[in-house]
Amino acid sequence: MIERYSRPEMANIWELENKYHCWLEVELAVCRAHNKLGNIPDQALKTIEEKANFNIKRIDEIEEEVKHDIIAFLTSVAEYVGEPSRYIHMGMTSSDVLDTALSLQLKQTNTIIDKDIEAVIGSIRQKAIEHKNTVCIGRSHGIHAEPTTFGHKMCLWLDIMQRNQQRFRTAAEEIRVGMISGPVGTYSNISPEIEEMACKDLGLKPARVSTQVIQRDIHANYMQALALIATTIEQFCVELRHLQRTEVLEVEEGFSKGQKGSSAMPHKKNPISAENLTGLARLARSNSFAALENIPLWHERDISHSSVERVIFPDSTILMDYMLNRFKTLIDNLQVYPENMKRNTHLYGGVIYSQKVMLALCNKGMLREDAYRLVQENAHQAWNNLEGDFKANLYRDPRITEKLSSEEIERCFDPGEYLVNINKIYERMGI
Repeated sequence: MIERYSRPEMANIWELENKYHCWLEVELAVCRAHNKLGNIPDQALKTIEEKANFNIKRIDEIEEEVKHDIIAFLTSVAEYVGEPSRYIHMGMTSSDVLDTALSLQLKQTNTIIDKDIEAVIGSIRQKAIEHKNTVCIGRSHGIHAEPTTFGHKMCLWLDIMQRNQQRFRTAAEEIRVGMISGPVGTYSNISPEIEEMACKDLGLKPARVSTQVIQRDIHANYMQALALIATTIEQFCVELRHLQRTEVLEVEEGFSKGQKGSSAMPHKKNPISAENLTGLARLARSNSFAALENIPLWHERDISHSSVERVIFPDSTILMDYMLNRFKTLIDNLQVYPENMKRNTHLYGGVIYSQKVMLALCNKGMLREDAYRLVQENAHQAWNNLEGDFKANLYRDPRITEKLSSEEIERCFDPGEYLVNINKIYERMGI
């Protein structure tokens, strides 16, 4: 009997050898179900299970003539089995094999991808723990806003990746479905009981209703889950690419000994992993669009989806495995520069603390609009001057100093005042 593959590497799952193994797994499961119902004699089943095999070269030769991959496969198997091969594929149609075997291949890939996601979650969680109190600037519209912590950013990423994992597991469970229902899905020459028994044997659930194919909204949903993972990785990488800019330099991708960043400029260290992952996310999204196009087939079936899926499923699952592993390596080796983060919070004399100053003035009885205008005037004077100093401007402005003492002004520039609820965020994240 053909041994089942046990968690092959991702690329091997989509090799012809494994694809045909999965086809044979489906055929054998159906034969076993027929045997239990008395449709195949015990000795015939024994011969089938002992002798069933295939030869890829022979399949190619036969397909060259018959122009039909399943018939070529079955002919090759029959050459190994002999007379009892007449029981193989009994009452089935090609898509019973193709769609059910595809689910087996995806089940194999999903074990790997789920472990990949879990590993990324672990790396992000570790960074969140390490940098819980590493103060950095928060930005809106790309412009300095108010202080946050780098750990807070990591908590956000952790939350997103945990949602990704939940979505992926839901989609992976939905696609763990098989179909043995014959032409147009009416069980005309095979019983629903065979389908139920064979799917249970294969670790799949029988489709509640099928035509001559499993409906492609299931597959499209799965591809959307992969596209969402890829796109959120891109979201993280866009952030890292900005933070690595020379004038920002709050984080930096790991740069190995002997690595070179440019053929022309020896000083260069570029965010190449983040840029590569940004590009690969575009491929994942494109494949998800193709999966959506596969949903509206003609009537009970056509094969317009087949050529597409021969590309997008291997490409997207291999791509997902690669992206998750590369992103984990990026996070594990990420260089974080707390001093640069601190420096950036003090640009222009700490203009980012403007709201605290405004609120302090309001607490002294000043109308909010007046306080806003006064603080904005001092902030913009600093902002528009390369050597500007917002705090110094406040101390020089009698309209400020008559309301706020030195101690009150200094308290406005304490980043800890902004971060009093960081612990609450971490508690929500279970860290």
